[in-house]
Amino acid sequence: MELEKLTNDIAQIARLGGDYLRQARKDFHTDLVENKHPHDYVSYVDRNSERFLVEKLHALLPEASFITEEATVKQEQAADFQFVIDPLDGTTNFIRDNAPYCVCIALRSSTEFLVGVIYEVCRDELYTAYKGGPALLNGKNIHVSAVTDLNEAYAFLELPYNVDDYQQTGEWMYRQLYGRVTCLRMPGSAAAGLCYVAAGRFDIWFESFIGRWDYSAAALIVRQAGGTVTNFFGNPDIMNTNHIVATNGPLHTEIIQLLQGALPNGIK
Repeated sequence: MELEKLTNDIAQIARLGGDYLRQARKDFHTDLVENKHPHDYVSYVDRNSERFLVEKLHALLPEASFITEEATVKQEQAADFQFVIDPLDGTTNFIRDNAPYCVCIALRSSTEFLVGVIYEVCRDELYTAYKGGPALLNGKNIHVSAVTDLNEAYAFLELPYNVDDYQQTGEWMYRQLYGRVTCLRMPGSAAAGLCYVAAGRFDIWFESFIGRWDYSAAALIVRQAGGTVTNFFGNPDIMNTNHIVATNGPLHTEIIQLLQGALPNGIK
């Protein structure tokens, strides 16, 4: 399998998916938005985008199965390779016409990530990486920051929809970081936040109760950009977890240690 060529082909599909999102946003029908869970939305745009991506990716690599957020295809079929897709990461941003939102495509085996492609639609930014290759933004190499002091760090504090299980963690980390790091932000797109760490714009990102489609592609991009990605316990095996920490590397141990003060309910 020629990963570099495959990455370029997947990137073109991601751009086409982004073109659809950009056009759909122009005449988006908010009355067709549905609640998957409290404050967690889905729309016809998510599902149409996913069907389009699945069709194109199946033609590109017919032997691969799919893990998709909106379940428009049968999930978890036995296969040596799987595409992991989020057709619209940042749906809430999209609904209100806010940036950022992304198309996310990863290719994985049963044991490792092979390709990661994120297209951030609002800034026309295409992030790509493959196993053993560079992390790129619109074709140019990117690298995580060199910040070593938490006081100088730019951090993302994401707040997932699982309020009852995550509230203690969110409040705890807010108290630990607010006034200490240079800034705290919340992009509303896990994929975009991770990619901004890869590009050196931010130094820390973490969130729990997220799906594999939210982080798989971007996690590989962060790692190939020189960063560190683990679960909340510092374990680098994140193939099937739902809690992720991504940093530039030097700050990772300190963030993991802080998280141990108030872990979310129910994570393993």
